[in-house]
Amino acid sequence: MRVAVVPVPRHEPVRDVSCEILVAGGGTGGVAAALAAARRGRSVALIEETDWLGGQMTSQGVSALDEHEHIENFGGTRSYYALRNSIRRHYGTPNPGNCWVSRLAFEPRVALRVIEQMLPPSVSIYRRMKAVGVSTDRARITAVLCLGLDDGKLVRFHPETVIDATELGDLLPLSGAEYVVGAETIAQTGEPQAQPEEPKPHCVQSFTYTFACERRPKGESHVIAKPGKYEHYRDSQPYSLRIEVHGGEIYGEESGWLEYRLYDQMPGTKGGLWTYRRLVCSPHEITMFNWPGNDYRDRSLIGCTPTEAVSALQDAKRVSLGFLYWLQTEMGAPEIRLRPDVMGSADGLSKHPYIRESRRIRAKKTIVEQEVSAHHQKGPRAAHFADSVGVGWYPIDIHRSGPDDVGASCRTRPFQIPLGALIPVRMENLLAGAKNIGTTHITNGCYRLHPVEWNIGEAAGAVAAFALDQHVTPAAVRERPGLLERFQASLLGEGVPLAWPDWG
Repeated sequence: MRVAVVPVPRHEPVRDVSCEILVAGGGTGGVAAALAAARRGRSVALIEETDWLGGQMTSQGVSALDEHEHIENFGGTRSYYALRNSIRRHYGTPNPGNCWVSRLAFEPRVALRVIEQMLPPSVSIYRRMKAVGVSTDRARITAVLCLGLDDGKLVRFHPETVIDATELGDLLPLSGAEYVVGAETIAQTGEPQAQPEEPKPHCVQSFTYTFACERRPKGESHVIAKPGKYEHYRDSQPYSLRIEVHGGEIYGEESGWLEYRLYDQMPGTKGGLWTYRRLVCSPHEITMFNWPGNDYRDRSLIGCTPTEAVSALQDAKRVSLGFLYWLQTEMGAPEIRLRPDVMGSADGLSKHPYIRESRRIRAKKTIVEQEVSAHHQKGPRAAHFADSVGVGWYPIDIHRSGPDDVGASCRTRPFQIPLGALIPVRMENLLAGAKNIGTTHITNGCYRLHPVEWNIGEAAGAVAAFALDQHVTPAAVRERPGLLERFQASLLGEGVPLAWPDWG
């Protein structure tokens, strides 16, 4: 349960690499960004701090896709559907786990292989590498210094355009780009579910180490060693199969509790916890655990020292292993066996914690609750964005960071992704390509899911390439109607939907 801290070497020679587009972060958005930019003929360097590309669907272990009810027919990009279809072809079945939360669940390694096959040779991939420094000239990034986490060697990239698709928006403080952290106030955003009096930067959605287990025959025992701080987290989380349903007190909707069982279906539920995010049914039943009980809420990873981050990550691992130990011992399921091979790790936990919320750019356009919430948008769709570069749909779902967080929850209308949310207010050659776009703490809760993050990344890669083609900044693409119209037409040609149909 150790997390390594790698010091930056002071005298190691630096290797210089030039590229047209640098994508920092090889997660869900970063992969889509690199794919889109390469498809448009641009040279791309893609750096990723783990050894697995794919982010939340691979290295973070959330390989039961969080999607909307229309996804089989509409609401994803062509490349996203290509990814899903390749995974299904691997298994020969639409939903290998037959889980009830998603129309597609799978083993993380399968998505990893598909992603690696999708990326063309023109994308130079640098695994186990992290950005540690940024050079700027006024409002432009001129170089990004990266550290090899295994060999300690430094690489300095000289890109024309940079896409920050890191999980925590790492390049924003390094480059001096303006950004927001945590929960805003009602006075700042006008959102009914925002903080009532003062902003809470520490209210960043909880993060989670996921893990996978195999269901073995009754009578077998695969109980793990009791993790440190077990009693503390068992009682303070608390470990439970009950979940609180936030109806949204602001809107007068009912709240309450739903009671689940590990295997059995309880009244009012769609199934047990075991089938909730079950990844495969054969040759063995394997499920993935991503549940409020193993969310880590003690502190955020944003704005802390490396030592504090290590402590938080270690405790987050204890939380998840403790939840497993609780299921095996106090819930009477010693037969469930931890499967480290599924996550590709020694301890059985995901290689990287599942990050729900990042630093967020101060953007040309910030999306607020009133523009997407079903309580404010009474028609079939959310507010219209003339600069749309994609679509998404998911409820606003905030995993609380602690008692100070608002725990917002409400239904949304099918929404669009505005180009302005990807463009910082000042930096000219930097784009947001993941969860770091111009949302609020509230709207991050519906723009953070798999198909939406993929579409965000794809739009970022596409506009980076298009702007280079036109010898303009990404902001100019948005500001000039003729350029915007041509760019949006090119997105449609590549299978990126820009608006939802009216189903009436």
